[in-house]
Amino acid sequence: MVAYHFPPLAGSSGIQRSLRFVQHLPALGWEPLVLSAQPHAYERCSDDLMREVPPATVVKRAFALDTARHLSIRGRYLGALGRPDRWMTWRFDAIRTGMRMIREYRPQAIWSTYPIATAHLIGAELQRRSGLPWIADFRDPMAQDGYPADRKTWQQFMAIEGMAMRQAAACCFTTPGAARIYRQRYPQAAARIHVLENGYDEHSFADAAPPGSAEAGPLNQGALTLLHSGIVYPAERDPTQLFAAIATLRAAGTLRPGALKVRFRAAVHDDLLRMLAESHGVLDCIELMPAIGYRQALQEMLHADALLVLQAANCNEQIPAKLYEYLRARRPIVCLSDPAGDTVSLLRKAGVGVFARLDNATDIAELLAQFLAARSDQASFLPSPGFVAGASRLARTQELVSLLDSPPSNS
Repeated sequence: MVAYHFPPLAGSSGIQRSLRFVQHLPALGWEPLVLSAQPHAYERCSDDLMREVPPATVVKRAFALDTARHLSIRGRYLGALGRPDRWMTWRFDAIRTGMRMIREYRPQAIWSTYPIATAHLIGAELQRRSGLPWIADFRDPMAQDGYPADRKTWQQFMAIEGMAMRQAAACCFTTPGAARIYRQRYPQAAARIHVLENGYDEHSFADAAPPGSAEAGPLNQGALTLLHSGIVYPAERDPTQLFAAIATLRAAGTLRPGALKVRFRAAVHDDLLRMLAESHGVLDCIELMPAIGYRQALQEMLHADALLVLQAANCNEQIPAKLYEYLRARRPIVCLSDPAGDTVSLLRKAGVGVFARLDNATDIAELLAQFLAARSDQASFLPSPGFVAGASRLARTQELVSLLDSPPSNS
């Protein structure tokens, strides 16, 4: 399993996919061998998830550098050293280490996972040298219109995904929209393209909500708190119209001072959020909070008045991984996203029935007013228990096992 995102890496929800597959595979008949990067390649490390790695798991770490931190001079570095990503140096030792692992442990399959594109280069080369079936886990689309912005990087992304579509026994995406794009782009590989969604880890929620924890008080006494947990990408999760909507409700008297707080946990772009909130006169409604441990983050979700989703139309073929944890938290979900996108489609299936476009302040104001008025009956904002039960990481691992047991031919 070629995975850059693996403990002790901190600060990315993407780590959950690799980690939970590793946890659940042994009970389903497969022993994971993990090929990751040495920790110094990570921008930030934390030991809070290290104890989640099963003790018997074989984990090998290959030498890797972060070009931006280790190979730059006065903040600048050669473009070639940042393509296809800043961890391109991982490839060389990872291939050597991976081949040693293949000779020693004789695995039956190779699995590599994006969003570090170098992982697929490693997986492809290990497949070429060993002849083993390879599952390329894309998660989200790689080369898109205008992304990556650098033309040479975009061309490399196209080359990597094209290689995977030719060479991999299976290619997995986390959303139906992403799978549809790639079936259209690579019709010859359509039968080998699969949807393998993200999910939540039930054990982590059980640890985050010990007996008696349900009695804990609200996040803000006397105020309704909307929690956004995770990074707020400026172009993909822009809260400008949300802030405008809050200002509108306050001006109309619908929202009294101190009645609403929007908490951004580990948003990364705090300065931008502060500036936007201040420009709309709603800075007193915004809380900018630092990163916390994974279980602490889950506990915070469990006690939020509502969980906030921000997803722009340019991400219609993507679903935030955090959304599955939102579903399991079983708190009301306030979703600001395009009704035509996969995020809203998932929530509709889950039973959440009200949404607003992220780029429309009027729609957002109406949604917030509806939520405020529905404090005693929030059924339309809540996911159905039956849907939530089928969205666990264990269920997703069972789907992965079905591919591992009989990977489709790539002929």
